[in-house]
Amino acid sequence: MNYFVRNMANEIAKIVLEWKYEPPYDFYNSQVTKGNIAELVEHGYYSVVDDKEQVVGFFCTGGAAQVPVGHLHGVYDGEFIDVGFGLRPELTGKGYGYPFLQCILGFVETTFHQSRFRLTVAAFNERAIHLYKKAGFKPIADFETETSDFIVMVKESES
Repeated sequence: MNYFVRNMANEIAKIVLEWKYEPPYDFYNSQVTKGNIAELVEHGYYSVVDDKEQVVGFFCTGGAAQVPVGHLHGVYDGEFIDVGFGLRPELTGKGYGYPFLQCILGFVETTFHQSRFRLTVAAFNERAIHLYKKAGFKPIADFETETSDFIVMVKESES
C-alpha cells in the first residue's frame, strides 16, 4: 500500500476525531468539536491517505506533537523536529505502522529539511514503542503527568 500526505481539511479532521480506539488505546480518543477541528486544521497537522484517497492516519509537527508538561522537565531541548502520529484504529497492530511511519518521516525530512526527529509516546503503548525502536528511535527521557507516563524518543536520519 502506498501512502500520500495531504493537508488537513475540515472533513478529514472530523473523520479523524471520530475514530475510537479499544482500551487501553482509548487514551487517544477525542471528540468532534469546533475547537478540536480548528486544532487539527490550523496547527501543523497533516492527513495521510492510501491509493484510493482513504484516510489511513494523520500526523503533526512542532509544538502540536509535544506534551506541554514535558517542557517543565526540559525534555524538548535540542535541535529536533517533534512529530506525533495517529493510525486509523482498524489498521493498528496489523503491520501498517512501519510504512506509515516511514512515509511521514520522509515527508518531514524533505519538507522541513530536518533529519533529527523526536516523539513523545505514552509509556503503556508498547506496540508503538516497539515500532519506533524498529524505525531507529531511542528513548532519551521520561516524565509523568496526572493521567499518564510518557517516554521521549529521538532518531537521526541515516541520510
